Amino acid sequence: MTGRGGARPLLSIVTTAFNEELNLPLLYQELFRVTGAMDVDVEWIIVDDHSRDNTYGVIAQLAASDPRVRGVRLSRNVGSHVAQFCGFSHARGDCLAPMAADLQHPPALLPELVERWRAGSQITWVARAGREGEAASVVAFSRLYFWIMRRFVGLSTMPATGADFFLMDRAAADALLQFQEANVNTLALLTWIGFRQETISYDRPPRRHGKSGWSLEKKIKLVVDSVTAFTYKPIRLMSYAGLCFATLGFAYAALILYTKATGHPVEGWASLMVVVLVGGGLEMLMIGVLGEYLWRALDESRRRPRYFVEASTPGDPRV
Repeated sequence: MTGRGGARPLLSIVTTAFNEELNLPLLYQELFRVTGAMDVDVEWIIVDDHSRDNTYGVIAQLAASDPRVRGVRLSRNVGSHVAQFCGFSHARGDCLAPMAADLQHPPALLPELVERWRAGSQITWVARAGREGEAASVVAFSRLYFWIMRRFVGLSTMPATGADFFLMDRAAADALLQFQEANVNTLALLTWIGFRQETISYDRPPRRHGKSGWSLEKKIKLVVDSVTAFTYKPIRLMSYAGLCFATLGFAYAALILYTKATGHPVEGWASLMVVVLVGGGLEMLMIGVLGEYLWRALDESRRRPRYFVEASTPGDPRV
């Protein structure tokens, strides 16, 4: 497959970076060493997600020394998924691939991904076969998340072991950029939009430098965003739970009336307190689930911009 106009295809690499000043030069060397042997032109777009270190300074140096590199710095930290959308909107490639700044997405896989694209795959996922150097709790949380997405939410084609590295065709990228949601999950949206998708696997290496900014709070928010964005099942389960609890309540009331009529009334408050506590807790849980849906509906209705660009390197076509 060739690029638009019959020229060599342009591969856009999009990297989101948060406090990655030590990793970016290493990724630059490895990335262009691999792509230098490929029959493609390459542009590398780096989105600084409002880092606290000198990440943007490193991006500016790389862009000044190599016209294939462009970078933007966001005015506030918005998370990797929204930052990816920023990078995709600046990309001009015939195919696009997000790559982590910490070198956990090996550039050596790019030739195979491009070959799959040339063969007609519009979205090629790179699923994790192994996760070297990560705690068992992190792996367990990841697998639970993808189980929820596949089995509960209904996105059954999503890789079971997880995938945050992929290559997509220009048509898939243009479709993805039509979404204007404030609470973004790139992986779920790509799975949902369809197109011709396939999966390869790799062993995910450890980070070279630094610590991941993917905190437990962000992981929980991603789970809630993913569930509320793609399914109403929690609300349906609330309806079922309410029906069951009401049935039990009526049955318990009938039992009380029966025991009183037969001269053996229930004594003490233990059973009553159990009913009150369980019922109150269930109601609070239901209100919390409804609140999550209501808040996201409010958040989407505001139509606020998802990000603002604070600075851009020279050569950015959006400037």
